[in-house]
Amino acid sequence: MSGPSEPKKGTTLTEPLSKVATLGAQVQSTSNAVKIWATLGGLILVFQIYVWLRWITGPNFERVPTGPSDPPTFMKVILTVWTAVILLGLPVGIYFFIIRPWRRERRITLDGMLFVACGLMFFQDPLLNYFNTWSTYNTWMFNMGSWVQDVPGWQSYGEPGAMMAEPILMNAPGYSYGVLLCTILGCWVMRKTKQRLPNISTMGLIGVLLVWTFFFDLVIEGLFLMPMGLFTYPGALQGWSINAGTYYQWPLYEGLMWGGVQAGLCSLRYFTDDRGRTVVERGLDQIQGGFVKQQFTRFLAIFAAVSTFFFVGYNLPAQFFALHTDPWPEDIQKRSYFNMGICGEGTDRLCPHPDLPVPFRNSGYIDSNGRLILPDGAELPKIIPFADTDKGN
Repeated sequence: MSGPSEPKKGTTLTEPLSKVATLGAQVQSTSNAVKIWATLGGLILVFQIYVWLRWITGPNFERVPTGPSDPPTFMKVILTVWTAVILLGLPVGIYFFIIRPWRRERRITLDGMLFVACGLMFFQDPLLNYFNTWSTYNTWMFNMGSWVQDVPGWQSYGEPGAMMAEPILMNAPGYSYGVLLCTILGCWVMRKTKQRLPNISTMGLIGVLLVWTFFFDLVIEGLFLMPMGLFTYPGALQGWSINAGTYYQWPLYEGLMWGGVQAGLCSLRYFTDDRGRTVVERGLDQIQGGFVKQQFTRFLAIFAAVSTFFFVGYNLPAQFFALHTDPWPEDIQKRSYFNMGICGEGTDRLCPHPDLPVPFRNSGYIDSNGRLILPDGAELPKIIPFADTDKGN
């Protein structure tokens, strides 16, 4: 581990390199890390564009209605104001993280790369319901459904006008600079911890970060975003949840999962070499073809890392909890704007319950009268008798 060099005057860095841990002053020139990560990032980006195009041009691009229940006035006022604030903050974020650094340095800085990468990470937001719906959004907010039904292999039930409903005006810009600001704050916590505990190990520093991100997520989600009615976790295990049985019940493992994602993003941004490069940019100097190609390769590598943190740290473990849910609280089921039209009153489908089989996208389901409803044209499979071995069959 060699000491960091001083940045040139006027250069904007992610963190002052004299105050952060480094991963080595000289990156191995023969490393293929950036090529591997960039290839993965390119594949992810093409996949996302493919799914988004299928959604926008297909039948699933349809609003999920609110239903007969009307959200309380305080909820509508807060959601409207918060959406406006998020939208107004987007051009500010674009200027601060992309335009201003470009005018100064004629390049996109690491924070600019993270700004775009976190915005694209928004694609994964609804994937926690891949096998079973255990999280819902408030459909009073503007939505056009979501792209989940166009994700290959998607299992949870949904159809046009009744599916996971993404509040796109809030979430799309919110993921870009909102997640980045949380990442910058986490790096500040790491830097202050390092100042107070200069001998702390890298793993100890990440441990402090995990504790911070858990409680930060508790405050932001559990005590703010959920009570204001943005989203719910109806399938949360109530024994492991705060405010269990209410529409704003917050599962403790949510803080561990998202806290883990946020810790990964903070670590990516904090642990850089003496040139301000992250671990996934090793070998960037080998990229031939000019400045633009080199910077695009760098972005794809960073985007791949950001996407991997979300997928591995959140969406993979989320599938376990989706298949092991508690009954949906009455406080959620009685509010049609949280049910997204997939179950409950006004439909013939029961909401997910541990006593019922998990209904998949094209499977049969149990209706409100306890009857098995099969898809059109489907029949119950038959039991095949065992072969009579004495007859040689």
